[in-house]
Amino acid sequence: MEEYSEKAACECCCGKKTKERSPEEYKKLIHRLNRIEGQIRGIKGMVERDAYCTDILVQSSAVAAALNAFNKELLANHIRTCVADDIRSGHDEVIDELVNTLQKLMK
Repeated sequence: MEEYSEKAACECCCGKKTKERSPEEYKKLIHRLNRIEGQIRGIKGMVERDAYCTDILVQSSAVAAALNAFNKELLANHIRTCVADDIRSGHDEVIDELVNTLQKLMK
C-alpha cells in the first residue's frame, strides 16, 4: 500500500476523482462492509430456509442501520478531508457537490 498522502482527492487516469485513505480509515470501512456483507448473506439464508417474515424484517432493519452507520462514517471523513481541503484551496464548488450528495442521501 502506498504511503498516506495529505492530498485527499485527485484525478485518476479516466478523469474521475479518487481518494487516498489512511490505513486506519481503510481498515474501518472495509471491516464495516464485511460485516454488512455477512448480514446480507445471513438474510439470504433465512429466505432460502423459509424463515418467518418478521424475523427476516428484523435482520433487514439491522442491515439498513449498519449501512447508515457506514454512510455516516464515510461522510464525516469526506467532510473532514476532501471538503475541508478543497475549501482551504479556494475550490468552493465542493460545497455544491456536498449539498447535492446530502440531498441524494436524504431521499
